[in-house]
Amino acid sequence: MTLSPAEAAERSERVAPKLREHLTLTPFVRYGAFSDELGAEVLVKSEHLQRTGSFKARGSMAKILTLTDAQRQAGVVTASTGNHGLGVGNALATLGGHGIVYLPENASPSKVAALRRLGLELRAEGNDSGVLEPKARAFAAEHDLTYVPPYNDPDVIAGQGTVGVEILEQLAGEPLDAVVVAVGGGGLISGVAAVLKKHLPGIRVYGASPVRDDAMAASVRAGKIVQVDAKDTLSDGTAGSVEPGSITFDLCRELVDDWVLVGEDAISAALRMVIDTEHQLIEGSAAMAFAAARARRTELEGRRVAVVSCGGNISASTLVTALS
Repeated sequence: MTLSPAEAAERSERVAPKLREHLTLTPFVRYGAFSDELGAEVLVKSEHLQRTGSFKARGSMAKILTLTDAQRQAGVVTASTGNHGLGVGNALATLGGHGIVYLPENASPSKVAALRRLGLELRAEGNDSGVLEPKARAFAAEHDLTYVPPYNDPDVIAGQGTVGVEILEQLAGEPLDAVVVAVGGGGLISGVAAVLKKHLPGIRVYGASPVRDDAMAASVRAGKIVQVDAKDTLSDGTAGSVEPGSITFDLCRELVDDWVLVGEDAISAALRMVIDTEHQLIEGSAAMAFAAARARRTELEGRRVAVVSCGGNISASTLVTALS
C-alpha cells in the first residue's frame, strides 16, 4: 500500500468536517515567552487540550467512522502506548462498540487507568510496539475483528492531518515559515506536512524524535525501515519501532525537511518552560517538539513557527522525574 502526499492531504480535508461533529477545535495561540526566547513568532497548536488529551483522538475517530455498526459492535483491536488506545476508546464511547487494546507493560499508569475508565479490554505484552502490533493484528484476523492501526493506515493519517487543516484555517491567510512535530510512527507529521505543504509549499517541516528512541529518523537515514536499540524516554508517546512496510515511511522521507534528535535533559527543560511560562501541562512527546524548536533557534529566528503540542497525558510519577 502507498499513499502520496497529495492523496493524504485530500483525505484530511475531506474528513475534517466529519471530525468536528465529535472532537475539539483546539486553540492555536502565541506563546509569548517562548517567542521572545527564540526571537521568533511561535504559535502552538494545543492538541494537549484535545479530547482524550492527545491528537490521537483524531485518527482513531476518522478510522472508526468508516466502520459499520456491526463492525464496531463485534469489536475493534489496536496496539498502543496509551494515547491511540484512548482515542479508540473515545471513538467507541461516542459511536458505540467494543475495543481491545494491546499495550506495553511499561505504559504510563495514568494512561492505563484512563483506558480502563473507557471500558476497554487491556492486554499488556512486551514493551515495543513492533511486537505489540503484529500480535494485535493476528488476534483481530483470527477472530474476524477490525484492527485499527496507530499510524499505518490512510484513514488514521487523514485524521491526524486535520491538525494541519485547522492550522491553515486558524492562520486566516497569515504566513507560516516552519512547523515542528514530534515523530513516533509518523502518522501525525505525515498528515500535517502533507496538508501544509500543499497550501504552503515553502514551509519547512521539522521532525522531532528522542535520542533514545529515534526509529523513524534512523530509518529515513538508512533509506529503509530499521530497528533501533530503544531505551526508555520521557517521550513515551513516540516510543516504539516502525512497522515494516508502513506507508508513513515514504511520506516522512518526502515531506520532512530536517530531523532533530532531542536528549532527555532538553525534554525536561522544555516541559518546565511550558509549565512555568504558560501554565499548561503537557506530556514528554509534546515537550520534545518545543525542545526541537530550541535546538534550531538560529534557523528559526525572525520566522513564524508552528509547534504542535501533541498531548498532555503525563503521569504524576513521570512529571516528578521530569521536573527533578
